[in-house]
Amino acid sequence: MADDLKSLEVLQTPEIEAPAKVEPKRDAQGRSYATGKRKNAIARVWVKAGSGKITVNGRDILDYFQRPVLRMVINQPFVVTNRERQFDVTCTVKGGGLSGQAGAVRHGISVALNLFEPELRPALKKSGFLTRDSRVVERKKYGKAKARRSFQFSKR
Repeated sequence: MADDLKSLEVLQTPEIEAPAKVEPKRDAQGRSYATGKRKNAIARVWVKAGSGKITVNGRDILDYFQRPVLRMVINQPFVVTNRERQFDVTCTVKGGGLSGQAGAVRHGISVALNLFEPELRPALKKSGFLTRDSRVVERKKYGKAKARRSFQFSKR
């Protein structure tokens, strides 16, 4: 009976280990790379410590995304993590429209920031920037004008 209790005590006292500290992932130039996606747009993003310069497809962000709302979307990860003007971002984006491309760049920046500074993960995760927005355009059905829109009904 005493032997059974000893064996149960061993089972009931597991040794809980602290989670291992996540190391930053950077290349030889000190950059972190990530891919961001939104709708049909795919963005390849490189983040490195710098002065806050954002380049999209070889052009400045002010030239590529001329609408202030799209630039605000792209800067959201930096605002949430209080890292404005601390990182240089270089990205190439293709596919989709400007709104989808801005969302893809935001997703890529968020994932790359998480790789560059793993301690930023809780703030980025809470804001929902690390989750890929999986909504895409619904396909067109036959016998319909669009995905759900029917042709105008005529009684006569």
